[in-house]
Formats: sequence, structure tokens, C-alpha cells
Amino acid sequence: MTSSPVTSSGPPSAASFPYKLVATDLDGTLLRDDDTVSVRTREALAAVTAAGAAHIIVTGRGVPWTRHILDDLGYEGLAVCGQGAQLYHAGEHRLLTSVTLDRQLAGLALAKIEAETGPLALAASRDGLDGEVLIGPGYRMLDGELPAVFIDDPAEVWAAPLNKVYIQHPELDDDALARVARETVGSLVDVVMAGAGVVEILPLGLNKATGLSLAARRLGVTAADTIAFGDMPNDIPMFAWARRGVAMANAHEELKAVADEITTSNGDDGIAVVLERLLLG
Repeated sequence: MTSSPVTSSGPPSAASFPYKLVATDLDGTLLRDDDTVSVRTREALAAVTAAGAAHIIVTGRGVPWTRHILDDLGYEGLAVCGQGAQLYHAGEHRLLTSVTLDRQLAGLALAKIEAETGPLALAASRDGLDGEVLIGPGYRMLDGELPAVFIDDPAEVWAAPLNKVYIQHPELDDDALARVARETVGSLVDVVMAGAGVVEILPLGLNKATGLSLAARRLGVTAADTIAFGDMPNDIPMFAWARRGVAMANAHEELKAVADEITTSNGDDGIAVVLERLLLG
């Protein structure tokens, strides 16, 4: 994605801002549907950082699927990636921490889910700064140009350390699959629905809130200092952790139900709408 020149006068400046940390999800929230960030949203984020707040991106994407976006934004701070599994320093292009999924436990969980649902299609995100995303037989990739490695043998998924496993069912929709999986193996692993066609198996207890809290401690801020923006059920823990949670108009109903506020959509500068209002005081 390419950066647009900043030509407008931008949002109003402010001597202070009521939060010290602005946490934004990426897909469906900060990014528009064409995977770009609008000039208006860029300017609003620049204004709040100029007023003393930090901006941190908190995404389900692993680092390899995130860093090109951060580079385009000129983003040099910390980013929480992989549903909280990875803490990445964008300015240094360095992975600071990473949590991996116990592959034996994940395999057991998968077998238990399939005993309830029948065969599933699999994908997986390998650990590391350059970790590959493996796509198994029958797994439907979303449109886009994100790098992936297609495999013929599902056993290859388990050959190296992983951050998470993606599952799809030929008939069950995302909500139904996530619900069945959570009810079946919720004591072994965490299961989240992170977007259309994206149901994930994660280490138990890992979520965006755990990753964000780790990043916040490094920045010297707390949950009470934080406003968070998101659009999917995987953002629910982040909303529960932050002082204020703002759902996009395009958000999943489960997230809207727990949000403190609903703003306009990701395509209509929903983040900027809220930040500009807060900057005005």
C-alpha cells in the first residue's frame, strides 16, 4: 500500500488528550477495505501522539503479515501481533517476545473438535520474524496478496513451532464453528473468531488483552489510560481490559454488545471521528 500526501489542514490540535494510549485493531478497523489508511485517520493519530498519547496496533495478524503495513505508516513503536502472541518493535524490525502453541495439545484439541464436526481444513502460522503461513488442502484463503505456502500434507503443519492454527469447516459458519470448538476444547486451548473465514486455535489464556497489557507495561501506561478500537469478537478481551472500547459500525454484533461506543465504519474514518472529538475536549 502507498502513502497518500497530507494536504488537508488536519484535525484540531490539543494541549491534552484524555488517554495515554490509543490501541487500534488493524483489519476492519484501522485499515479500510482496500487495505489503506486514510489521510484523515493518519492525521488524527498524529494529532493524538503530538498531544502526548501513544498509538499501538493490536492485530491478529502475525508479524510477517503486519510489518509492511507498519513500514508504510512510518510506524516505529511497539505492535501486538498474532492475537497477542508476538510483541514486535517496528522501528527496530525486531521480535521482542513470542508465545508458541503447544503442538501436541493443539493436535489433541483438533482431534476432539473433529470428533464433533467431522474433518476440518487447516492453516497455521509458524513462529518467528519470518514465520510462514501454511495453507492446507481445502483451506479457503481470503482475497489478497499476503504471502503463504500451500502444502499437500496436513502433517506439515506440525513440523515446526507455531503461534496458532486456523480451522475451517465445509458447512458450519464461523460463529457456529467457533462455538462448537470452544465448547469442546475450551479447557485446553483458546478459540477465537477473528474475521470472515478466520477461526483460530491459540494457547490457553492468550488474547489481545494479554499482549496489550505487556506492551502497556513497557510504555509505562495502564488499562485506565487506554482507549481501544476494534471490530471482531477477538477484540472483546481488549475492550474488557481498556478503560473504553469503541466498536466500528461494521463490527460483529458480539463486540458491539460490549462496546462503550459505536463509531462509524472503517471506511468512514471511524477512528478519526472519535479521536477528533476527544481532541476538541
